Amino acid sequence: MITYKSHIRSLVALGIPIVIGQLGNIAQAFADTMMVGQYGTDELSAAGFTNNVFNLVIFFLLGFSYSTTPIVGSHFGRGQYAEAARTLKESLAMNLLVCAGIVSLMTLLYFNLHRLGQPEEILPLIRPYFLVILVSLPFMSVFNSLKQFCDAVGDTQTPMWVMICGNILNIVGNYLLIFGHCGLPELGLVGAGIATLFSRILMSVIIAAIVFFTDKYAAYREGMKLKMTRRGLWHLGKVGFPISLQMSMETASFNVCAVMMGWLGASALAAHQIVCTVGSLCFMVYYGIGAAAAVRISHFRGRGEWREVRRAAFVAFGLTLFAGVVLASAIYIFRMPLTRAFTTSEVVVATVMPIILPLMLYQLGDSMQTVFANSLRAIEDVKMMMWYAFIAYIVVSIPLSYLFAFPLGGGSAGIWYGFPFGLTTAGVLFFMRFDRQTRRIMKSGK
Repeated sequence: MITYKSHIRSLVALGIPIVIGQLGNIAQAFADTMMVGQYGTDELSAAGFTNNVFNLVIFFLLGFSYSTTPIVGSHFGRGQYAEAARTLKESLAMNLLVCAGIVSLMTLLYFNLHRLGQPEEILPLIRPYFLVILVSLPFMSVFNSLKQFCDAVGDTQTPMWVMICGNILNIVGNYLLIFGHCGLPELGLVGAGIATLFSRILMSVIIAAIVFFTDKYAAYREGMKLKMTRRGLWHLGKVGFPISLQMSMETASFNVCAVMMGWLGASALAAHQIVCTVGSLCFMVYYGIGAAAAVRISHFRGRGEWREVRRAAFVAFGLTLFAGVVLASAIYIFRMPLTRAFTTSEVVVATVMPIILPLMLYQLGDSMQTVFANSLRAIEDVKMMMWYAFIAYIVVSIPLSYLFAFPLGGGSAGIWYGFPFGLTTAGVLFFMRFDRQTRRIMKSGK
């Protein structure tokens, strides 16, 4: 039996590179929001709306790529390197196919942006930024697939360094293109979009070169020559689509609330963008720990070690709870300087302050749902998770946000008070499902 100390050590070793890579994304998001916010409040509002709309499809695509981790991880746990490589090829094909469908739907949405009830003055800013981000999606899908493969075979450091390089390029590109430094044109919000596009291209090219051409992955080279199978493609789709829908419904609760924020005006939408950016810092830490747990669990599952599957999940949950307390405390202590780093508008600052409390309250539910969602993905038990997400985010979170904000008069803070209820509901349901399923498997001896 593996000791709890050993589980903690292994989760930290796997998780820290994932957390660092995700924190690089947060640093990029912070830089984007700060630079756009310093450029103008209307630009910040337009970025907030567009990013929240795209978060829905980005998390759908990311969720689909998550199907790669348990399948490859299970092959890796059994030493089946050729099968792991074949799964990577199938993953790339399926992720690009799904991305093509998403791009088509988002193109249709582009021609109907004026129907979403947003302030008229920010629509001319939204449209070109929307198009540039749309072009970047296929490159992001390629990177997601390759990253999940690297994580699944225990190499979490390679994606970390690639993400750091991409994020640095994005931040530098923002500085040069938003404000027009070093003789480059001043492009404002469109400049931020172009920087994001080029960073995603760079990340996909670098990680592909590492996986397909370096000695580090030589053990998988022969497997790359295997033909894709219908069974393998179907398996990825069977696991990936429920995960995508689960993550999309979670993201939708935030995106619908962004639309509600737009009903309250540009300042409320800008405040929502700031708080989302700060809150995503906590989520990415939880995600890093949860993703490390998913890798460990997939390996144990491949070897049939179900007791260690449970221990890895529960240790990961303890780590996320500790991280949540630390991060929530830091957000409260530094709430004012954090907010002022994003905007010079006193109206936006005043709108952010009441939202800090619900942001802190949802950390318990967010940590629980992140870890046990990853744990369920790792054992490929994803169908019920999709329905639990519907209950938590669509039935509970969104209606409560509307109720607190409008009928009860809570305004922008009221919108955010719906999130703790939705996330905690999801966390409890995911935990109960994981506990029940793993106990059943252990009892049956499978």
